[in-house]
Amino acid sequence: MMSISPDHTLLTIGTNPSPGGELTVLFSGEGTPVPRHKIGPLSREYVLIHTVLHGKGVFECAGKLHHLQAGDTFVILPGVTFSYEADAHNPWHYIWLALLDQEPGMMMADMGITPTHPIIHCANPNQLTELTMLYRHIRQCFKQSNQPWLEDLESSGWARLLLHQLAMLNKEFLPPSTQDIPDIEKGVREAERWISTHYHQQLSIDHMAKTLGYHRAHLSKMFKQFTGLSPMQYLIKVRIEKARQLLKTSITIHEIASSVGFNDALYFSKQFRKRYGMTPSEYRSKLEKG
Repeated sequence: MMSISPDHTLLTIGTNPSPGGELTVLFSGEGTPVPRHKIGPLSREYVLIHTVLHGKGVFECAGKLHHLQAGDTFVILPGVTFSYEADAHNPWHYIWLALLDQEPGMMMADMGITPTHPIIHCANPNQLTELTMLYRHIRQCFKQSNQPWLEDLESSGWARLLLHQLAMLNKEFLPPSTQDIPDIEKGVREAERWISTHYHQQLSIDHMAKTLGYHRAHLSKMFKQFTGLSPMQYLIKVRIEKARQLLKTSITIHEIASSVGFNDALYFSKQFRKRYGMTPSEYRSKLEKG
């Protein structure tokens, strides 16, 4: 939908009617603010990405001021205080995207985006055109159809392509490749990935160590060294976080417990209370009350 607002000469926004999943697009838009239009200082609980198509503006994050122009992308990370302002004479025209991730900011960190490095530069006009098209594909997903979950699915697919393009533009700031990581750390990361994809099964340290090719004691020692948790503690953490997400649905508490790998619903409730200070039922009730 296109509209005119008091602080924008052009404003177009598409909103996801059914956000969900591990990575979801909350909304995406495009606009030209009036001169000196300012946002902040404030913070968000989701990732917010802006790409400047033309014009100028300034973005402040982590105490540093960034002067931006066409081709620059600035990323606002969850919980980080920021502000930005359009130029007084040549206000920027930007396009943006809001993302909700199960592990807020982790994907951005993997892309080399941090509070001290929140800017991605794109000097190639063709690449900027490709980015623009991806943003617009995302916004066009939200057609208010009778199947909103399909809009969520399609928009998250386009968003992943957009993030890939941005990561390639920022590749000099990406974390070290796995070739540069010590073998012991590689093993821990492999174990974390294995737990994250098999958490719903009945797991044991012996089975996991055997599957990954490690001795049980060695796996436990190196896992504790790098994460501060034992493998089983990490498994419970993953299960509880997955359960927390499911509590936003209508699935029963007992079904949620089984879905994330807990055979005993009472044990599940105990572990959930230990982590969040309330039972699953209390947590769901709190969600329902807003």
